[in-house]
Amino acid sequence: MKQREEQAGLILLIEDNRGIAEMVGEFLERRGYGLDYAADGVTGLHLAVSNSYDVIVLDLMLPGMDGLELCRKLRREAKRSTPVLMLTARDTLEDKLTGLDAGADDYLVKPFEIRELEARVRALIRRDRRQVSAQTLRVADLVYDTASVRVSRAGQDLQVSPIGLKLLSILMRESPRVVSRADIEREVWGDLLPDSDTLRSHLYNLRKIIDKPFQRPLLHTIHSAGYRLADLDAEVAAGQGT
Repeated sequence: MKQREEQAGLILLIEDNRGIAEMVGEFLERRGYGLDYAADGVTGLHLAVSNSYDVIVLDLMLPGMDGLELCRKLRREAKRSTPVLMLTARDTLEDKLTGLDAGADDYLVKPFEIRELEARVRALIRRDRRQVSAQTLRVADLVYDTASVRVSRAGQDLQVSPIGLKLLSILMRESPRVVSRADIEREVWGDLLPDSDTLRSHLYNLRKIIDKPFQRPLLHTIHSAGYRLADLDAEVAAGQGT
């Protein structure tokens, strides 16, 4: 592997189609990216947890372990937050949402334009590097360590799904500001258009994890405006003290 400072980014490509792998690899290397390669899911997962990559480009259909299972293991067992761009021939909305629910950050349907793939890789790297400076997010007694992908409240570890982690990151980063539904959907699902119940369902599940076991709710729905993560009791107390 090349030194990271000499590269546009270090990419792990997990793809069993040799033709696609060679096309993507040659193009990205010409554009200044460092590249590691795996042709099956088991090898790909081993590389993903053994090394530090800027982006993982992951095929959905792989021998040994498919892309969905690999992504789930990467997020839930290895606790890695490396951005994942998933490649697949399946182009239905349900297939895309399944990939994102497994922990993918973006989704590209085959056949694809190689310049679009690089643009998406570049966008994921920019977004991830913007967030590195704030590795630990805090709202009241809720803490999200983005480096270790560990969420806790009042010292109690919480198990949050990959989509829930994305929602939590957005809301904690913007806290106490209200974030609109459209802004949340755009950041989590990109150019996909999930039905109106998808975001509501994920927020409901997130609220059950971070709020229900505790006395004070932090996740609030602001009707006709969006959602905010804040300790309203502390805000009121602070206002009364001024």
